[in-house]
Amino acid sequence: MNDAVSALIERIKAEVHKLIVGQDDAIDLLLVSLLSNGHILLEGVPGTAKTMLARAFAASLSLKFRRIQFIPDLMPGDVIGANIFDFANNRFQHNKGPIFTEVLLADEINRAPPKTQSALLQAMQERAVTIDGEDHPLDSGFLVVATQNPIEQQGTYPLPEAQLDRFLFKHVFEYPGEDDERAIVRRHGQQTGEGDWAALGVQAVASKTDIDAARAFVAEIRLNDDMVDYVVRLVRATRAHRWLSYGASPRAANMLASASRAYAAARGRDYVIPDDVKTLASPTLRHRLVLSPSAEIEGIQPERVIAEIIGDTETPK
Repeated sequence: MNDAVSALIERIKAEVHKLIVGQDDAIDLLLVSLLSNGHILLEGVPGTAKTMLARAFAASLSLKFRRIQFIPDLMPGDVIGANIFDFANNRFQHNKGPIFTEVLLADEINRAPPKTQSALLQAMQERAVTIDGEDHPLDSGFLVVATQNPIEQQGTYPLPEAQLDRFLFKHVFEYPGEDDERAIVRRHGQQTGEGDWAALGVQAVASKTDIDAARAFVAEIRLNDDMVDYVVRLVRATRAHRWLSYGASPRAANMLASASRAYAAARGRDYVIPDDVKTLASPTLRHRLVLSPSAEIEGIQPERVIAEIIGDTETPK
């Protein structure tokens, strides 16, 4: 099964790279999110291919895909749907919103007001939504890929901590290196939009059966007691750090363990090693830490705190 998962990963990467130059870390985190049933938040300045990457990733999967462009006047009913009275049949009928899909791109999620953002909370945690007191299940593998722009504050509503905690990962996009940027201009410099997807040949190469089998394999990946202790010690260290007012919760420890299993599978292993945990610690924890006032004054970033905790925590042999 190791070989089957590795082959699946490589097929998806090859399709995504038909459109996307570089961004290997972001692609790896998307794949880990997919295999571990987690959601991912992509943050970066405009023009760094957040939306394009999410769409290319979805295009490589044989899963139902919907996109919601979050805007200030978007209402919860626009996301989850509503019960509409059908006069012809004299009864209410549930009109499903775009959240009833398998992969949802929540584009510029911080542009919608908190009331609308909260419509995603139950869906992300329970894979279900409640409308007029009735529960409506979503697909068991429901995946949210959300994007947000960190530099434009006018007309935006920062995500509350309760919603941030629903995301397995938060990945921060950096500007591409010079060689990658040249490759981007060579490949896409003849147009101002996203270009012709059909001409680029991005195809669905992962069926739902393939993905379900890979998820089942990930669930069986070995996480020995030493690795469990290591994950717990890292997370607990965030609750006593001098630069943090609040650390990560037990949910963060569970998510880091689950993601480490998926990362190991993507690397062709059926067991987790410390480097898996170290690699995923920052994208798993950065959005769950609340800096102390003194740390904010000094310009301390969560990534620096996480790096220090990793350095101070004994690594299993």
